[in-house]
Amino acid sequence: MSMQSPTGGQLDFQQIWTKVVDYVDPRWLPGLIVLALAGLIYIVAGWILRRVEKRLAARTETDLDDEFLRALRKVVRLTVVAWAISQLLGQWVPVLGTRPPEGGEWVANDVQPQDWVWGIWTILVFFPISRFVGHVMATFEQKVMSRSDTALDETALPMVNRFIRFLVIAVGVLLALPQLGISIAPLLGGAGVLGLALSFAAKDTLSNLIAGVLLIMDRPFKVGDRIELWNAPRETGTWGDVIEIGLRATKIRNPDNLVVVVPNNEIMRRDIINYTMSGDDIRLRIPFSCAYESDIERAKALLKEVAHEVKGVKLDPAPIVIVRGFGPSEVNLQLRVWIMEARSRRRIADEITEKAMVAFAEAGVEIPYPKRELYIRGDGGVAGLLPTGE
Repeated sequence: MSMQSPTGGQLDFQQIWTKVVDYVDPRWLPGLIVLALAGLIYIVAGWILRRVEKRLAARTETDLDDEFLRALRKVVRLTVVAWAISQLLGQWVPVLGTRPPEGGEWVANDVQPQDWVWGIWTILVFFPISRFVGHVMATFEQKVMSRSDTALDETALPMVNRFIRFLVIAVGVLLALPQLGISIAPLLGGAGVLGLALSFAAKDTLSNLIAGVLLIMDRPFKVGDRIELWNAPRETGTWGDVIEIGLRATKIRNPDNLVVVVPNNEIMRRDIINYTMSGDDIRLRIPFSCAYESDIERAKALLKEVAHEVKGVKLDPAPIVIVRGFGPSEVNLQLRVWIMEARSRRRIADEITEKAMVAFAEAGVEIPYPKRELYIRGDGGVAGLLPTGE
């Protein structure tokens, strides 16, 4: 077959093809076939995954499946490219070697060029995996932070996300090093020694950070809760409101407007009393006492009447008064009332105590106090409590 060229000559395609075949080394043909096959797989696989991604995006509300397919598409493409390069190197450069100083033939070593390709592939393929894991963590973060307004969530969760993504990539690097001819045993040994040294040097800081992460999971309290303080300054309130949950410590404002900073590891070691976690209403137990000579039933009735008069006391369940025991000079009573708001417990207890004192005085119910009666005995018998003579 021939045709006329623009210059007026004849072009013989058969001769041209023969010259091309003679020029091209036959060993290149398998490589060209590999390139063509890899290109076809690359295009077809990407097209199929994009169509699947569009269909799933229309059926599901979450974007996790979309992100998974994007990561899968990148992994497939990286795999196809790595396979093609590995096949080409396997055909064109059978063995990667080092030439001796005096020259001569190539000497094979343990690292093949395909090993380098798959080692680099191992590192690269963990990047889309890391991104997908980070997207899953970000979705979890949004759900957690939507239910909480703590600064700990806003600080710790993104940090945990970045740490996990870095850990995924680090795993990929560790898996790739043996393929690149690098032993990871010395690295693991050095990392163990370094980790041991850091754990001793930053023991308290690490314990606070770990405790902060545990606070996210356990949630014994949240910002705005009223909890009991165990290390409040002397002569100040022993309870307070949580104003900030940080990564290292928690800040609590006590009734004297003092901010107490408590390390998170100490919080995790303590028994925490949360007055507002179970609801706004709590029960108060207020102790009282009256003399043995007083009418106990009358004292109980007065305490119930006083409780009904104080604002914030619930009438259902109704207040009750019980006898707790007997003292040296008094009968110990306890008033138990339910209040509507836990934050008002100190005010309500103060009002009830004050009104009860007034009611007892008006009704003649004696509030006992420590007293001693002195009798003087002489030769004529007991003279009385106090001397009567001059």
